[in-house]
Amino acid sequence: MVCGLSQAARPCVQHWAREAPSIRSWCARSAFTTASRSQYAALAIPRAAATTVEYVPSTKPPSARPVETRKTQMIRAYTSMLRSTPLILFFQHNNLTAVEWASIRRELDKALRSVPPSNGDLDIADQVKLSVLRTNMLDVALKIIEFHDAEAASASASTPRTAKGPLVHDLSAVAYDTIKNTPIPTSSAYAQIEPLLVGPLAALTIPAVSPQHLAAALSVLSPVPKKFPAPKKSKNPGYHEPTCQSALAKLFMVGGRIEGRIFDQAGVQWVGAIDGGLDGLRAQLVHLLQSAGLGVTTALEGGSKSLWLTLESRRAQLDEENGDKPNEGNQGS
Repeated sequence: MVCGLSQAARPCVQHWAREAPSIRSWCARSAFTTASRSQYAALAIPRAAATTVEYVPSTKPPSARPVETRKTQMIRAYTSMLRSTPLILFFQHNNLTAVEWASIRRELDKALRSVPPSNGDLDIADQVKLSVLRTNMLDVALKIIEFHDAEAASASASTPRTAKGPLVHDLSAVAYDTIKNTPIPTSSAYAQIEPLLVGPLAALTIPAVSPQHLAAALSVLSPVPKKFPAPKKSKNPGYHEPTCQSALAKLFMVGGRIEGRIFDQAGVQWVGAIDGGLDGLRAQLVHLLQSAGLGVTTALEGGSKSLWLTLESRRAQLDEENGDKPNEGNQGS
C-alpha cells in the first residue's frame, strides 16, 4: 500500500520540483513590502522634487523634530505657557515625593482661595498651577520665545514654504536654526534667566498679574516674616504638618518672569507687596496722573499770575503818580 501511495505522489513531486525556481522568485517579489517600495522610490527621486511638499496636514506640519516624541510635545507646551502666562515663578526642588507635592498643592490652594476677588475681576484661584518642568526643554522654549521671530522668518526668501504658507512654527527648521546660530545678547531676558536654569525646576503659573494672589502664594511657598508671613498653626494646622514642612524645606524660589521681564527674589517680593493689588496700582496711577496735571497747571498759572501782579503793581504806581501831579499844580497857584 505504501508503494502504491509513493507511485501515485511521484508525478506531483516532479511537478513541484520543476516549478520550484518560479515559486522562489515569486516569494522574493512578494517580500518587497510597501515600506521598501517607498524607500527605494525615494532614492530615485531628485533632491529638489523630494523637498517639495504637495499636501501638508494642518495638524502636523513638517518640523525639524519628530512630533511624536515626548520632548517635542514638552517644547510646544512650554512655549505656549510662556506666551500665554504673564506671571511665572520658578522654584528649585530636591527629590520631593508625590505625597509632599500633594501637601504643598493643598496648602497653596487654601491660601489662594482665601484671596477675595477684586471688583470686576474673575477668580483665578482654580487656574493657578504648580507643575514640575524639564529644565532642558524649558531652556529650548525660552530661546524660541526670545529669538525666533515668525514674522521676520515669513518675509525671508530662504524660508521653506508650502501651499498653505511658510513653515515658521516653533518646531520648524527655521526656528531650530535660529536658536542654534543666534548669539545671545547679555541684555536679553534669556541671558538673565539662564543662570537660574540649573537642576530640577518647578513653575507656579498665575494667569493674571495679581499681587494679592502672588502674596498668598509667597506666604506658603516662600514665606518672609512681616512681608509674607506663613499661616498660623491655629488657623491652618495642615501647613505645619511634618510632611508639608519637609516639602517646603526642599523648595527654593530662584526668580520669576512677569510680563516678559525677569525678576529676582527681591523683584518678585516687590510685586507681591503692592498694597491693594491691582486696585492699589490703579489708584497710584490715578494719583500720579492727577499730581502731574496739577503740577503742570500750577506751573502755567504761576507765570500768568506773576505777570498779572507785575502789571497791576505798575498800574497802581502810575495811578499814584498821575494823582500827585494835579495836587502839585494846585499848590503852586
